[in-house]
Amino acid sequence: MSNEPLIAVVDDDEAIREALDDLLRSIGFRCLPFVSAEDFLTRADRSVIACIILDVRMPGLSGLELQDRLNTGGDHPPILFMTSYADDTTRRRALGGGARDILGKPVDAQILIASLNSAIAAGYSAAG
Repeated sequence: MSNEPLIAVVDDDEAIREALDDLLRSIGFRCLPFVSAEDFLTRADRSVIACIILDVRMPGLSGLELQDRLNTGGDHPPILFMTSYADDTTRRRALGGGARDILGKPVDAQILIASLNSAIAAGYSAAG
C-alpha cells in the first residue's frame, strides 16, 4: 500500500483529468480520475481518498449536487471545486456546502497545490 495521498478528480473533461493526473503525480500524490459524479458515486471508496477535486458543471449530476449527496451521507473527504463558472451564487453554494475552496479554471498550479495541502491537513468533513 502506498503512503502518497490519493486524490479523486471528478471532471468530464479528459484533458483536465490528464493534466491534473500529471500535476498530482509530479508532487507526490496519487490520482484517481472519474468522468462523472455518477461514476464517482458508483466506484469510489471514499475511505481511501484524501481529497476530491470536483468540477461544478458536468453532464448528469453536477458537482454541487454530488457535494449535496456526500453531505447527506455524513463524513466525506474534503472537496475542492475547480470551475469556469465561479460566479457569486456558485461560490456561496459550494462554500456553504462545506467545500474547502473554489478555484477558477484555468487554475494556477501553485494555488491548487496550496489549497490541496490545506484541505488534506483539515481532513474529513461532515455535513453541517
